[in-house]
Amino acid sequence: MRFVIIGAGRVGLRTARVLREEGHEVTLIERDEGKVRRARNQEFEVVEGDGSREEILEQAGVREADSVGALTGDLNVNFAACMIAKHYGCRTIMRIDEDYRENIYRKYADEVDEVIYPERLGAMGAKNALLGGTIRAIADIAQHLQVVELTITDDAPVNGYTISELQLPADATVLAYGKRDGELGIPTPDISLEEGDRLAVLADFDVLSDVRQLLVGGTESRAEAEHGGVN
Repeated sequence: MRFVIIGAGRVGLRTARVLREEGHEVTLIERDEGKVRRARNQEFEVVEGDGSREEILEQAGVREADSVGALTGDLNVNFAACMIAKHYGCRTIMRIDEDYRENIYRKYADEVDEVIYPERLGAMGAKNALLGGTIRAIADIAQHLQVVELTITDDAPVNGYTISELQLPADATVLAYGKRDGELGIPTPDISLEEGDRLAVLADFDVLSDVRQLLVGGTESRAEAEHGGVN
């Protein structure tokens, strides 16, 4: 998947690193020269400029992006960037500081796909928001291992399969299963997978994309599919 992140500060850069480690394409937008240098030193593609300006977002590839995360400390920049990204059909994630009043939160929450408080969520939470609801990171087990929760979609190749028929990559294994609104539990071999069912999977970062393709469906480009997400 392709992501544009506005803000290469602590939250934005850490979120970008997590996404890149999982094989996603990430472009950062930052106007502070020091932060631009730091991100480029970590081999990120960075567009230098104001992320609330449409021409800057276009330079960063908003037309091809699946999701845009406005993760700066400036609420006005974040909101403007999300409104532009929404015009291009992107999923929009807006950072809001924890000390904003509840009525301010409600005002903006209706205009974007998700509002996040990085002080509470950290980089993993920001990443989950960017990826959407079909895949959710639960825990990092080791440097290259992660537990993710995936929701079976109507497009999933394994929709209708039983657990015993499910063939995940060698570096991935099912840990738990649950119905749409039910609790996760130990799966039995004859359970049939249906849309809305959830699986908790332990997987190496290198095979997460393959796991996603099997359990969620879709492709990694907006041109080929209109929905999807990853942990």
